[in-house]
Amino acid sequence: MAEVADRATFRQVLAVPVFRVVFWFRAVAIGADTLRTVALSVLVFAQTGSVFLGALTFGISFLPQVVGGVVIGALPDLVRPRPLIVTGYLLEAAGAAVLALAGLPVWASLLLVAAIGCLGPVFNGTAGKLTADSLTGDAYVLGRGLFQLAVSAAQLVGLAAGGVAVAAVGAQRALLFAAAAHLVAALGTRLLLPDLPAPGRADDRSLLGRSWRVTRERLGNRRARRLLLIMWLPPAFVTGADSLLVPFAALRGFPEASAGLLLACVPLGMLLGNLVVARLLGPATRERLVPVLVAVLGVPLLGFALGLGVVALGALLVVTGFGFGYGLGVQRPFRDAVAEQVRGQAFGLLSTGLMTLQGVGPAVFGLVAELVPVGSAMAAGGVATVLTAIWIAATGSVRERKNAGSRSAANQR
Repeated sequence: MAEVADRATFRQVLAVPVFRVVFWFRAVAIGADTLRTVALSVLVFAQTGSVFLGALTFGISFLPQVVGGVVIGALPDLVRPRPLIVTGYLLEAAGAAVLALAGLPVWASLLLVAAIGCLGPVFNGTAGKLTADSLTGDAYVLGRGLFQLAVSAAQLVGLAAGGVAVAAVGAQRALLFAAAAHLVAALGTRLLLPDLPAPGRADDRSLLGRSWRVTRERLGNRRARRLLLIMWLPPAFVTGADSLLVPFAALRGFPEASAGLLLACVPLGMLLGNLVVARLLGPATRERLVPVLVAVLGVPLLGFALGLGVVALGALLVVTGFGFGYGLGVQRPFRDAVAEQVRGQAFGLLSTGLMTLQGVGPAVFGLVAELVPVGSAMAAGGVATVLTAIWIAATGSVRERKNAGSRSAANQR
Protein backbone atom coordinates (compact mmCIF):
# COMPACT_ATOMS: atom_id res chain seq x y z
CA MET A 1 0.00 0.00 0.00
CA ALA A 2 1.31 3.47 -0.88
CA GLU A 3 1.99 5.66 2.19
CA VAL A 4 2.14 9.35 1.27
CA ALA A 5 2.00 12.72 2.96
CA ASP A 6 -1.20 14.66 3.57
CA ARG A 7 -0.88 16.37 0.17
CA ALA A 8 -0.21 13.86 -2.58
CA THR A 9 0.69 14.43 -6.23
CA PHE A 10 -0.47 12.75 -9.41
CA ARG A 11 3.10 11.48 -9.92
CA GLN A 12 3.06 9.71 -6.56
CA VAL A 13 -0.29 8.14 -7.34
CA LEU A 14 0.73 6.89 -10.79
CA ALA A 15 3.96 5.47 -9.33
CA VAL A 16 1.91 2.75 -7.59
CA PRO A 17 2.00 -0.22 -10.04
CA VAL A 18 -1.41 -1.73 -9.25
CA PHE A 19 -3.23 1.57 -9.54
CA ARG A 20 -1.35 2.56 -12.69
CA VAL A 21 -2.39 -0.58 -14.56
CA VAL A 22 -6.01 -0.40 -13.40
CA PHE A 23 -6.19 3.31 -14.28
CA TRP A 24 -4.79 3.20 -17.81
CA PHE A 25 -6.72 0.20 -19.03
CA ARG A 26 -9.93 1.36 -17.35
CA ALA A 27 -9.55 4.58 -19.37
CA VAL A 28 -9.20 2.52 -22.58
CA ALA A 29 -12.32 0.53 -21.68
CA ILE A 30 -14.40 3.66 -20.95
CA GLY A 31 -13.40 5.12 -24.31
CA ALA A 32 -14.41 1.84 -25.97
CA ASP A 33 -17.77 1.88 -24.16
CA THR A 34 -18.46 5.41 -25.40
CA LEU A 35 -17.47 4.54 -28.97
CA ARG A 36 -19.75 1.48 -28.87
CA THR A 37 -22.66 3.55 -27.56
CA VAL A 38 -22.28 6.18 -30.29
CA ALA A 39 -21.99 3.58 -33.07
CA LEU A 40 -24.90 1.48 -31.79
CA SER A 41 -27.14 4.53 -31.37
CA VAL A 42 -26.49 5.55 -34.96
CA LEU A 43 -27.12 1.98 -36.11
CA VAL A 44 -30.39 1.66 -34.16
CA PHE A 45 -31.69 5.00 -35.39
CA ALA A 46 -30.77 4.14 -38.98
CA GLN A 47 -32.63 0.83 -38.75
CA THR A 48 -35.75 2.09 -36.96
CA GLY A 49 -35.99 5.84 -37.52
CA SER A 50 -37.07 6.04 -33.86
CA VAL A 51 -35.68 8.90 -31.81
CA PHE A 52 -36.83 7.11 -28.64
CA LEU A 53 -34.93 3.91 -29.44
CA GLY A 54 -31.85 5.89 -30.43
CA ALA A 55 -31.96 7.68 -27.08
CA LEU A 56 -32.73 4.45 -25.18
CA THR A 57 -29.50 2.99 -26.53
CA PHE A 58 -27.55 5.58 -24.54
CA GLY A 59 -29.04 4.48 -21.23
CA ILE A 60 -29.77 0.79 -21.80
CA SER A 61 -26.64 -0.36 -19.93
CA PHE A 62 -27.39 1.79 -16.85
CA LEU A 63 -30.65 0.53 -15.39
CA PRO A 64 -29.79 -3.22 -15.40
CA GLN A 65 -26.81 -2.55 -13.14
CA VAL A 66 -29.10 -2.60 -10.12
CA VAL A 67 -29.65 -6.31 -10.80
CA GLY A 68 -25.94 -7.07 -10.90
CA GLY A 69 -25.27 -4.99 -7.80
CA VAL A 70 -27.84 -6.84 -5.69
CA VAL A 71 -27.35 -10.36 -7.05
CA ILE A 72 -23.58 -10.71 -7.62
CA GLY A 73 -22.22 -7.49 -6.12
CA ALA A 74 -20.15 -9.42 -3.53
CA LEU A 75 -17.86 -11.01 -6.17
CA PRO A 76 -15.10 -8.34 -5.84
CA ASP A 77 -14.71 -9.35 -2.17
CA LEU A 78 -14.53 -13.08 -2.98
CA VAL A 79 -12.64 -13.56 -6.27
CA ARG A 80 -9.10 -12.74 -7.45
CA PRO A 81 -9.24 -9.28 -9.06
CA ARG A 82 -7.17 -9.92 -12.19
CA PRO A 83 -9.31 -12.68 -13.71
CA LEU A 84 -12.45 -10.78 -12.75
CA ILE A 85 -11.37 -7.60 -14.57
CA VAL A 86 -9.99 -9.48 -17.58
CA THR A 87 -13.23 -11.46 -17.89
CA GLY A 88 -15.21 -8.22 -17.85
CA TYR A 89 -13.17 -6.69 -20.67
CA LEU A 90 -13.39 -9.90 -22.72
CA LEU A 91 -17.17 -9.98 -22.35
CA GLU A 92 -17.34 -6.34 -23.47
CA ALA A 93 -15.15 -7.17 -26.49
CA ALA A 94 -17.27 -10.20 -27.38
CA GLY A 95 -20.47 -8.17 -27.04
CA ALA A 96 -19.22 -5.43 -29.37
CA ALA A 97 -18.05 -8.03 -31.90
CA VAL A 98 -21.45 -9.76 -31.87
CA LEU A 99 -23.20 -6.44 -32.37
CA ALA A 100 -20.96 -5.74 -35.35
CA LEU A 101 -21.05 -9.14 -37.05
CA ALA A 102 -24.18 -11.06 -36.06
CA GLY A 103 -26.82 -8.81 -37.65
CA LEU A 104 -29.04 -8.96 -34.58
CA PRO A 105 -32.48 -7.33 -34.56
CA VAL A 106 -32.68 -4.13 -32.53
CA TRP A 107 -34.40 -5.73 -29.54
CA ALA A 108 -31.70 -8.40 -29.31
CA SER A 109 -28.92 -5.80 -29.58
CA LEU A 110 -30.41 -3.78 -26.73
CA LEU A 111 -30.93 -6.93 -24.65
CA LEU A 112 -27.29 -7.94 -25.15
CA VAL A 113 -26.03 -4.51 -24.03
CA ALA A 114 -28.35 -4.63 -21.01
CA ALA A 115 -27.09 -8.11 -20.05
CA ILE A 116 -23.47 -6.96 -20.12
CA GLY A 117 -24.53 -3.88 -18.15
CA CYS A 118 -25.71 -6.16 -15.31
CA LEU A 119 -22.06 -7.07 -14.73
CA GLY A 120 -20.91 -3.44 -14.48
CA PRO A 121 -21.05 -3.17 -10.66
CA VAL A 122 -18.77 -6.21 -10.31
CA PHE A 123 -16.00 -4.81 -12.50
CA ASN A 124 -16.37 -1.24 -11.21
CA GLY A 125 -16.38 -2.54 -7.64
CA THR A 126 -13.18 -4.48 -8.29
CA ALA A 127 -11.44 -1.40 -9.72
CA GLY A 128 -12.65 0.69 -6.77
CA LYS A 129 -11.45 -1.89 -4.25
CA LEU A 130 -7.99 -2.12 -5.86
CA THR A 131 -7.72 1.67 -5.76
CA ALA A 132 -8.76 1.83 -2.10
CA ASP A 133 -6.41 -1.03 -1.15
CA SER A 134 -3.35 0.24 -3.03
CA LEU A 135 -3.57 3.94 -2.10
CA THR A 136 -4.03 5.66 1.22
CA GLY A 137 -4.63 9.16 2.54
CA ASP A 138 -4.71 11.97 0.00
CA ALA A 139 -3.22 9.65 -2.63
CA TYR A 140 -6.49 7.73 -2.59
CA VAL A 141 -8.52 10.90 -3.19
CA LEU A 142 -6.24 11.89 -6.08
CA GLY A 143 -6.49 8.37 -7.45
CA ARG A 144 -10.28 8.62 -7.53
CA GLY A 145 -9.87 12.06 -9.07
CA LEU A 146 -7.69 10.60 -11.81
CA PHE A 147 -10.42 8.06 -12.52
CA GLN A 148 -12.92 10.90 -12.93
CA LEU A 149 -10.48 12.69 -15.23
CA ALA A 150 -10.12 9.48 -17.21
CA VAL A 151 -13.89 9.18 -17.52
CA SER A 152 -14.16 12.74 -18.85
CA ALA A 153 -11.23 12.43 -21.25
CA ALA A 154 -12.27 8.97 -22.44
CA GLN A 155 -15.82 10.18 -23.07
CA LEU A 156 -14.51 13.08 -25.13
CA VAL A 157 -12.17 10.80 -27.09
CA GLY A 158 -14.86 8.15 -27.45
CA LEU A 159 -17.39 10.66 -28.75
CA ALA A 160 -14.87 12.07 -31.23
CA ALA A 161 -13.58 8.65 -32.29
CA GLY A 162 -17.12 7.34 -32.58
CA GLY A 163 -18.10 10.18 -34.86
CA VAL A 164 -14.99 9.76 -37.02
CA ALA A 165 -15.28 5.98 -37.18
CA VAL A 166 -18.97 6.04 -38.09
CA ALA A 167 -18.32 8.59 -40.81
CA ALA A 168 -15.30 6.69 -42.18
CA VAL A 169 -16.37 3.04 -42.08
CA GLY A 170 -20.02 3.02 -40.99
CA ALA A 171 -21.66 2.29 -37.65
CA GLN A 172 -21.45 -1.49 -37.88
CA ARG A 173 -17.72 -1.63 -38.57
CA ALA A 174 -17.09 1.08 -35.97
CA LEU A 175 -18.30 -1.43 -33.38
CA LEU A 176 -15.27 -3.57 -34.24
CA PHE A 177 -12.99 -0.74 -33.09
CA ALA A 178 -14.76 -0.83 -29.73
CA ALA A 179 -14.23 -4.60 -29.56
CA ALA A 180 -10.53 -4.19 -30.37
CA ALA A 181 -10.08 -1.54 -27.65
CA HIS A 182 -11.66 -3.84 -25.06
CA LEU A 183 -9.33 -6.64 -26.17
CA VAL A 184 -6.35 -4.31 -25.62
CA ALA A 185 -7.64 -3.54 -22.11
CA ALA A 186 -8.04 -7.26 -21.36
CA LEU A 187 -4.60 -8.19 -22.68
CA GLY A 188 -2.85 -5.31 -20.92
CA THR A 189 -4.52 -6.13 -17.61
CA ARG A 190 -3.66 -9.82 -17.95
CA LEU A 191 0.02 -9.09 -18.63
CA LEU A 192 0.69 -6.16 -16.30
CA LEU A 193 -1.63 -6.45 -13.29
CA PRO A 194 -0.23 -8.65 -10.48
CA ASP A 195 -2.30 -11.76 -9.79
CA LEU A 196 -3.36 -10.69 -6.31
CA PRO A 197 -5.00 -13.27 -4.04
CA ALA A 198 -8.73 -13.48 -3.51
CA PRO A 199 -9.93 -11.53 -0.45
CA GLY A 200 -11.66 -14.70 0.77
CA ARG A 201 -15.02 -15.32 2.36
CA ALA A 202 -15.79 -13.62 5.64
CA ASP A 203 -18.70 -16.00 6.28
CA ASP A 204 -20.45 -19.03 4.85
CA ARG A 205 -23.23 -17.17 3.12
CA SER A 206 -24.00 -17.75 -0.54
CA LEU A 207 -23.02 -15.18 -3.12
CA LEU A 208 -26.61 -13.94 -3.40
CA GLY A 209 -27.08 -13.92 0.37
CA ARG A 210 -23.86 -12.02 0.98
CA SER A 211 -24.58 -9.54 -1.83
CA TRP A 212 -28.05 -8.79 -0.48
CA ARG A 213 -26.88 -8.59 3.15
CA VAL A 214 -24.08 -6.11 2.50
CA THR A 215 -26.30 -3.99 0.23
CA ARG A 216 -28.96 -3.87 2.94
CA GLU A 217 -26.38 -2.98 5.62
CA ARG A 218 -24.82 -0.20 3.52
CA LEU A 219 -28.20 1.35 2.83
CA GLY A 220 -29.24 0.84 6.44
CA ASN A 221 -26.16 2.59 7.81
CA ARG A 222 -27.13 6.25 8.16
CA ARG A 223 -23.63 7.60 7.53
CA ALA A 224 -22.96 5.46 4.46
CA ARG A 225 -26.47 6.09 3.09
CA ARG A 226 -26.01 9.87 3.27
CA LEU A 227 -22.67 9.70 1.49
CA LEU A 228 -24.12 7.46 -1.21
CA LEU A 229 -27.01 9.88 -1.76
CA ILE A 230 -24.55 12.79 -2.02
CA MET A 231 -22.72 10.93 -4.78
CA TRP A 232 -25.87 9.66 -6.50
CA LEU A 233 -28.38 12.52 -6.58
CA PRO A 234 -26.54 15.47 -8.21
CA PRO A 235 -25.31 13.44 -11.23
CA ALA A 236 -28.83 12.00 -11.66
CA PHE A 237 -30.38 15.48 -11.78
CA VAL A 238 -27.70 16.89 -14.09
CA THR A 239 -27.80 13.87 -16.42
CA GLY A 240 -31.58 14.15 -16.57
CA ALA A 241 -31.25 17.78 -17.63
CA ASP A 242 -28.44 17.05 -20.11
CA SER A 243 -30.49 14.30 -21.76
CA LEU A 244 -32.81 17.04 -23.07
CA LEU A 245 -30.05 18.92 -24.89
CA VAL A 246 -30.79 17.40 -28.30
CA PRO A 247 -34.50 18.33 -28.38
CA PHE A 248 -33.70 21.65 -26.69
CA ALA A 249 -31.23 22.59 -29.46
CA ALA A 250 -33.67 21.48 -32.16
CA LEU A 251 -36.60 23.44 -30.73
CA ARG A 252 -34.45 26.54 -30.35
CA GLY A 253 -33.42 26.29 -34.00
CA PHE A 254 -29.70 25.97 -33.25
CA PRO A 255 -27.36 24.59 -35.96
CA GLU A 256 -27.32 20.80 -36.26
CA ALA A 257 -23.85 20.40 -34.76
CA SER A 258 -24.68 22.49 -31.70
CA ALA A 259 -26.22 19.64 -29.67
CA GLY A 260 -23.01 17.60 -29.89
CA LEU A 261 -20.92 20.61 -28.95
CA LEU A 262 -23.13 21.36 -25.95
CA LEU A 263 -22.93 17.73 -24.82
CA ALA A 264 -19.11 17.90 -24.98
CA CYS A 265 -19.01 20.98 -22.73
CA VAL A 266 -19.89 19.02 -19.57
CA PRO A 267 -16.99 16.51 -19.73
CA LEU A 268 -14.69 19.42 -20.62
CA GLY A 269 -15.76 21.18 -17.43
CA MET A 270 -15.31 17.91 -15.51
CA LEU A 271 -11.71 17.75 -16.65
CA LEU A 272 -11.06 21.28 -15.45
CA GLY A 273 -12.92 20.86 -12.17
CA ASN A 274 -11.16 17.67 -11.18
CA LEU A 275 -7.74 19.13 -12.03
CA VAL A 276 -8.35 22.28 -10.00
CA VAL A 277 -9.92 20.57 -6.99
CA ALA A 278 -7.30 17.81 -6.92
CA ARG A 279 -4.21 19.98 -7.40
CA LEU A 280 -5.05 23.26 -5.69
CA LEU A 281 -7.24 22.31 -2.72
CA GLY A 282 -6.22 20.42 0.40
CA PRO A 283 -8.20 17.46 1.80
CA ALA A 284 -10.12 19.45 4.43
CA THR A 285 -10.95 22.22 1.96
CA ARG A 286 -12.29 19.74 -0.58
CA GLU A 287 -14.65 18.25 2.00
CA ARG A 288 -15.77 21.66 3.25
CA LEU A 289 -16.55 22.88 -0.28
CA VAL A 290 -18.71 19.89 -1.28
CA PRO A 291 -22.06 21.75 -0.91
CA VAL A 292 -20.63 24.79 -2.74
CA LEU A 293 -19.47 22.69 -5.68
CA VAL A 294 -22.80 20.82 -5.81
CA ALA A 295 -24.50 24.22 -6.08
CA VAL A 296 -22.07 25.07 -8.92
CA LEU A 297 -23.40 21.95 -10.68
CA GLY A 298 -26.98 23.15 -10.53
CA VAL A 299 -27.04 26.95 -10.80
CA PRO A 300 -25.88 27.17 -14.47
CA LEU A 301 -28.76 24.93 -15.56
CA LEU A 302 -31.17 27.69 -14.56
CA GLY A 303 -29.92 29.61 -17.59
CA PHE A 304 -31.70 27.18 -19.91
CA ALA A 305 -35.00 28.74 -18.93
CA LEU A 306 -33.73 32.01 -20.44
CA GLY A 307 -33.29 32.93 -24.11
CA LEU A 308 -29.49 32.53 -24.21
CA GLY A 309 -27.44 31.66 -27.27
CA VAL A 310 -25.29 28.61 -27.97
CA VAL A 311 -22.02 30.14 -26.77
CA ALA A 312 -23.46 31.32 -23.47
CA LEU A 313 -25.17 27.98 -22.85
CA GLY A 314 -21.96 26.11 -23.67
CA ALA A 315 -20.09 28.24 -21.13
CA LEU A 316 -22.75 27.47 -18.51
CA LEU A 317 -22.38 23.75 -19.17
CA VAL A 318 -18.62 23.97 -18.72
CA VAL A 319 -19.27 25.52 -15.30
CA THR A 320 -21.75 22.74 -14.54
CA GLY A 321 -19.11 20.16 -15.42
CA PHE A 322 -16.61 21.95 -13.16
CA GLY A 323 -18.95 21.30 -10.23
CA PHE A 324 -18.45 17.55 -10.58
CA GLY A 325 -15.16 18.09 -8.76
CA TYR A 326 -17.28 17.91 -5.60
CA GLY A 327 -16.91 14.13 -5.75
CA LEU A 328 -13.28 14.37 -4.62
CA GLY A 329 -14.46 15.75 -1.30
CA VAL A 330 -16.66 12.71 -0.68
CA GLN A 331 -14.27 9.91 -1.64
CA ARG A 332 -12.22 9.67 1.54
CA PRO A 333 -15.19 9.96 3.95
CA PHE A 334 -16.94 7.18 2.00
CA ARG A 335 -13.92 4.88 2.15
CA ASP A 336 -13.56 5.56 5.88
CA ALA A 337 -17.23 4.66 6.42
CA VAL A 338 -16.80 1.21 4.85
CA ALA A 339 -15.20 -1.83 6.48
CA GLU A 340 -12.29 -3.26 4.46
CA GLN A 341 -13.80 -6.75 4.12
CA VAL A 342 -16.82 -5.42 2.17
CA ARG A 343 -15.01 -2.65 0.33
CA GLY A 344 -15.36 -4.19 -3.13
CA GLN A 345 -19.13 -4.53 -2.87
CA ALA A 346 -19.43 -1.05 -1.35
CA PHE A 347 -17.79 0.48 -4.40
CA GLY A 348 -19.93 -1.74 -6.61
CA LEU A 349 -23.01 -0.40 -4.80
CA LEU A 350 -21.76 3.15 -5.37
CA SER A 351 -21.44 2.42 -9.09
CA THR A 352 -24.80 0.63 -9.20
CA GLY A 353 -26.73 3.56 -7.72
CA LEU A 354 -24.83 6.09 -9.79
CA MET A 355 -25.54 4.33 -13.08
CA THR A 356 -29.11 3.36 -12.20
CA LEU A 357 -30.15 6.87 -11.22
CA GLN A 358 -28.44 8.29 -14.29
CA GLY A 359 -30.68 5.96 -16.26
CA VAL A 360 -33.77 7.05 -14.31
CA GLY A 361 -32.96 10.78 -14.55
CA PRO A 362 -33.50 11.12 -18.33
CA ALA A 363 -36.83 9.27 -18.09
CA VAL A 364 -38.09 11.51 -15.27
CA PHE A 365 -37.04 14.77 -16.87
CA GLY A 366 -38.27 13.56 -20.24
CA LEU A 367 -41.73 13.24 -18.68
CA VAL A 368 -41.37 16.71 -17.11
CA ALA A 369 -40.54 18.08 -20.55
CA GLU A 370 -43.90 16.76 -21.79
CA LEU A 371 -45.61 19.13 -19.34
CA VAL A 372 -43.42 22.25 -19.43
CA PRO A 373 -41.02 23.80 -21.98
CA VAL A 374 -37.81 21.82 -22.44
CA GLY A 375 -35.66 24.68 -21.12
CA SER A 376 -37.79 24.87 -17.97
CA ALA A 377 -37.45 21.11 -17.45
CA MET A 378 -33.66 21.47 -17.65
CA ALA A 379 -33.80 24.34 -15.18
CA ALA A 380 -35.80 22.08 -12.86
CA GLY A 381 -32.80 19.76 -12.79
CA GLY A 382 -30.72 22.70 -11.65
CA VAL A 383 -33.21 23.56 -8.91
CA ALA A 384 -33.17 19.96 -7.64
CA THR A 385 -29.36 20.00 -7.57
CA VAL A 386 -29.24 23.28 -5.62
CA LEU A 387 -31.75 21.90 -3.10
CA THR A 388 -29.45 18.89 -2.67
CA ALA A 389 -26.54 21.27 -1.97
CA ILE A 390 -28.62 23.01 0.72
CA TRP A 391 -29.42 19.62 2.30
CA ILE A 392 -25.71 18.66 2.35
CA ALA A 393 -24.77 21.97 4.00
CA ALA A 394 -27.58 21.72 6.55
CA THR A 395 -26.83 18.14 7.61
CA GLY A 396 -23.03 18.31 7.59
CA SER A 397 -23.12 14.93 5.91
CA VAL A 398 -19.57 15.01 4.48
CA ARG A 399 -17.38 16.32 7.25
CA GLU A 400 -18.69 14.09 10.04
CA ARG A 401 -15.80 11.80 9.40
CA LYS A 402 -14.15 11.11 12.76
CA ASN A 403 -14.99 7.75 14.28
CA ALA A 404 -17.52 7.03 11.50
CA GLY A 405 -15.22 4.54 9.85
CA SER A 406 -14.44 2.76 13.12
CA ARG A 407 -18.12 2.55 14.06
CA SER A 408 -18.94 1.19 10.59
CA ALA A 409 -16.15 -1.37 10.81
CA ALA A 410 -17.34 -2.43 14.25
CA ASN A 411 -20.84 -2.89 12.91
CA GLN A 412 -19.51 -5.08 10.08
CA ARG A 413 -17.65 -7.27 12.54
